[in-house]
Amino acid sequence: MSLRKQITAATILLVILTVLISSVVAYLATESRLGVFVDQISDDEASRLAHGLGRAYMEAGGWQTADAVLAEAGYAYDETVQREQSESGEENHIEVFHQDPVRVVIVDNDGSVVLDNFAQLAPGSSASNLAGHRKPVVTAPSNQAIGHVYVDVNHERLSSESDGFLSTLLYIILIGGSITVGFAILFAVWLSKRITAPVRALTEATQAVAKGDATRLQVTTSDELGQMGEAFNQMSSTLETQRALRRQLVNDVSHELNTPLSVIQLEAAGLRDGLQSPDDASEHIIQEVERLRGLVTDLDWLAETDRGELQLNLEARSIEELLSAELERWQPQAQVHQVRLSLQTAAELPDIEVDRGRFSQALGNVLGNAIKSVETGGNVLLGAHMKSDAAVTITVFDDGIGIDPPDLPHVFDRFYRTQQARHQGIRGTGLGLAITRAIVEAHGGSVEATSEGPGQGATVSIHWPLASAGTE
Repeated sequence: MSLRKQITAATILLVILTVLISSVVAYLATESRLGVFVDQISDDEASRLAHGLGRAYMEAGGWQTADAVLAEAGYAYDETVQREQSESGEENHIEVFHQDPVRVVIVDNDGSVVLDNFAQLAPGSSASNLAGHRKPVVTAPSNQAIGHVYVDVNHERLSSESDGFLSTLLYIILIGGSITVGFAILFAVWLSKRITAPVRALTEATQAVAKGDATRLQVTTSDELGQMGEAFNQMSSTLETQRALRRQLVNDVSHELNTPLSVIQLEAAGLRDGLQSPDDASEHIIQEVERLRGLVTDLDWLAETDRGELQLNLEARSIEELLSAELERWQPQAQVHQVRLSLQTAAELPDIEVDRGRFSQALGNVLGNAIKSVETGGNVLLGAHMKSDAAVTITVFDDGIGIDPPDLPHVFDRFYRTQQARHQGIRGTGLGLAITRAIVEAHGGSVEATSEGPGQGATVSIHWPLASAGTE
């Protein structure tokens, strides 16, 4: 079953169950409250009759007007009384016996029946086992009890009338429930379509991406479905970028492999044909093999990082000592390119927690890029200063080719090379800065690059945690 059908069916089933449960609860609650209401009315009516009978007894000096009190209250059964009340204009206050389900019995103090509006007990007969609400009849102002009045609802008659009322109520509830279910079906169809339409579009877009097509979803909402579409579009953009980077990687790696392999082949051929001395040929071959080994090492190191197998041998080291060592290591390379490489640090910098070999690899990648990007006579400045109480910032500034602003967010991506580097013929695979970022982040730090634009130079800043901050 499709997701749309499941949502529709689930919504309809939920509404139907809700209507049924609500109907049953309403029916039972109404039935229960109706019984309580009738008992309350009976008790109130008994109190009202007792008060009226007591006042009539005082005025008449006896029970002579008791039937008139019942007739006025609407509980008369005697046709003569009803006719007299009708002639006096009080017809609207009298209910005919067969329309009145309430029985009223008046009993005096000695237990003799004074009046029974159902005529089931004769006046003067003994009253026993009378049902209903019993209220004493007293005279004012002495509050002397002169008898009792019993008010008993005809439950059999009331039950049939209650059943009719409850049946009508249930009928109304079911009609309302049916209308509700109808609206629920329309709502369920609309809701399922609204939910499944983006899912269907996502499925189609995913299939297109799997085939290599770049596609985007149209996002029209900001809810979870809209966020899902935004996440897919971001993923699609990333995949498209990665495809372009992989294509570029193939070109770059093939170029990086082809150049040393061509040199090795030429040197070997020259050695074979006697055109090259063994010493010169072997030296050139060793250099090119080292280049190949470096490329393979970078790729292996990134694979190690992806697998989460990077091991760090941390120790507290002096920043000045580390930077001086790197300056000394890269000074020959700078001299070959006729670039001035210098060091400038703040006084009394604290130690940092570092893996010495990884640090040299990370900073060396940045220095190597900086030296290659500077023209003859240019400058590369290595520096360090306190960023905060918990970190120190190591900077590598050069006045070389610079970085175009659109390239800045990607310079630390794998295999990414800027347009300036390509135009200047600077060789590389775009792995160095990616490795630098991985090493720095493994130490708990961060790295960023800034540049004013092409030809304006660039600055790479490495924010490294201090030894005390890293061991807390």
